[in-house]
Amino acid sequence: MQKPKSYAYVFFCILLCFAFAIGSNYGLERIIQRNLIYDIKMPKNIGAVYMTYNNPFYSVVNEEISKVVKKHGDNLITLDPSLSLKKQKEQINDLIDQRVDALVITPVRFKGLTKELKRAKQYNIPVIIVDTEVADSKYVSYNVSSDNYNAGVQCAQDMMAELPSARIALLEHNSAYSGYMRIKGFLDTIQDHPEYQVVKHMDCKGQLEKAMPATKAFLKENIPFDVLMCLNDPSALGGMAALEEMNQLDGKYVYGIDGTPEAKQLVEEGRMRATVAQSPKTMGQKAAKAIYCLLDHKKIAPRVEVLPVQKITKDNVSAYLSEEWQIGRAHV
Repeated sequence: MQKPKSYAYVFFCILLCFAFAIGSNYGLERIIQRNLIYDIKMPKNIGAVYMTYNNPFYSVVNEEISKVVKKHGDNLITLDPSLSLKKQKEQINDLIDQRVDALVITPVRFKGLTKELKRAKQYNIPVIIVDTEVADSKYVSYNVSSDNYNAGVQCAQDMMAELPSARIALLEHNSAYSGYMRIKGFLDTIQDHPEYQVVKHMDCKGQLEKAMPATKAFLKENIPFDVLMCLNDPSALGGMAALEEMNQLDGKYVYGIDGTPEAKQLVEEGRMRATVAQSPKTMGQKAAKAIYCLLDHKKIAPRVEVLPVQKITKDNVSAYLSEEWQIGRAHV
């Protein structure tokens, strides 16, 4: 009579072992799945919103950032607000809603992005400001720009060394902090020298297609002038196009800032007096390095970098013609 009990006991043990094996395999499978998910590197998304993409400078900055982002297997989302603060705010908010891992921004205006920068910080999205500065720097993780003030100073110093006196027309973009500081550097340098007088202020937003008609309208006023000081090279190219069209380029001193390939060529030809070189390649490389330092929770020092600039005239332009856009150098 004990035999049935023995069979029942053995059968029960077999069932128990079978259940344990299934459970163990299921648990092991879950552990393996969790480890696989943990080990798989999900691509990061980096958002970039420049003030405008209608400027080759930002294309070069973006290209340098893109190289590094691709090398990491991540994605770069580049948006163009076309100099519209309203549109830039919308684009930044859209990127925050997508929970991008980092934001690169060139503000359309010095002030106006407080809410967006604060919101990015709330979501722990590091913000990298490129090429200029922003009023609410406490929300910025890293800032890289050129010495914009000194770029204007160098233009003024060259003009004063070349001309004992001058009447000056300005092509400006004061709502952009970088543009404002360039013209300020120029004006501060000449302010105690009454022999240098500004005869015209023209806002062109740093755009070739706006600088050209603005300059043409000024030329029709028949106001005598000797110097056209421009906040950047695109505006200088637009101003020069207007001067050439109206046969008034000869004898005029035109200054730009950027060191674009086109401007350097015009300097070599003697048609443009000077451009002050900055390096969008270096700026993009530094911004990209900062992105991944921040994502890896590494300390960035310094948090604010101001890159030196260098005047290019016919005397030294040959040293800059071998490369389309110059890389930052020790002497620059």
